[in-house]
Amino acid sequence: MTIGLDYTFWIQVVNFLFLIFVLNVLLYKPVMGMLQKRKAQIEASEQEIKELNLTIAQKEARYEEELRLAKSSALEQKKEIVQEGADAAKAILDTARQEAPRMVEQFQEKVAKDVAEAKRVLHEQSEKLAMEIAEKVMGRSIR
Repeated sequence: MTIGLDYTFWIQVVNFLFLIFVLNVLLYKPVMGMLQKRKAQIEASEQEIKELNLTIAQKEARYEEELRLAKSSALEQKKEIVQEGADAAKAILDTARQEAPRMVEQFQEKVAKDVAEAKRVLHEQSEKLAMEIAEKVMGRSIR
C-alpha cells in the first residue's frame, strides 16, 4: 500500500500554514506582548524597590556615621572635661545619652514612613497592573 500525494495534501499544507499565521497574529503575539509588558512593569517595580532599599541603606550609613562622629566627639569632650572635673563630664555624658535615643527614634520613624510610602506606591501599582492584565486577558473592562 502506498501513499499518494495528490492535491488534498497541498490543500492541507496551505490550510496548516494559514492556521499558523492566523493563530500567530490573533493569539500568540498579543499574549506575548502582554507578558513582555508585564515583565517590564515588574522589572520597573523591582528597580524601584532596589532604589528605595539603596536610599534606606544610604540613610542608615549616614546615620551610623553621624552617630559614630557624635560618639567620637563625646569621647573627646569627656577627656577634656575629666581634666576640669567629674561633675562637668557627667553632665555632658547625660546630655549625649539623652540625644542618641531621640536621634534613633527619629531615624526609625523616618525609615518607617519611607517604607510605608514605598509599600503604598507598590500596592497602588500592583492593583493597577492587576486590573490592566485582567482587562486585557478578559478583553473587556472590569470597572
